[in-house]
Amino acid sequence: MDDAPHAMKTQCIAERIQAAHRLYVRLTGQQIHMRYDRERMWYELLKAGFTLEDIRTVITYLQKEIRKGKRNVGALKISNLTQPDRFEEDLAISRVRLRPQPKPVKRYEKPGIKSDSIQLQLKRKRALELIQDLKKSID
Repeated sequence: MDDAPHAMKTQCIAERIQAAHRLYVRLTGQQIHMRYDRERMWYELLKAGFTLEDIRTVITYLQKEIRKGKRNVGALKISNLTQPDRFEEDLAISRVRLRPQPKPVKRYEKPGIKSDSIQLQLKRKRALELIQDLKKSID
């Protein structure tokens, strides 16, 4: 039986684990060594389907929340950050819109003619008709 595909898969996940840890160290400024328990935590997080970009998103989100005083600095501990359920929740919250997107303005107008000018012309015409009717009723 050929173990080459398994070896490549193992190497790939090992590289991703190392990349995740390097990203964490770079973004947080902490000098934390990779030990087996930390390697396992990164493995579980990556195995759950999260990406390096997800890790970056959550770390920067948590840093913003910590600066605002809304989160404790302990949220950035590897043991807290890499818990898949909590990580998923933090990732989802980091993407939440607090205000709905503004609805696009729909304009139904002919090219080169503004709908406001058309409305203004119609109102002027109606005003002239009312003035003419008023004059006729006075005579």
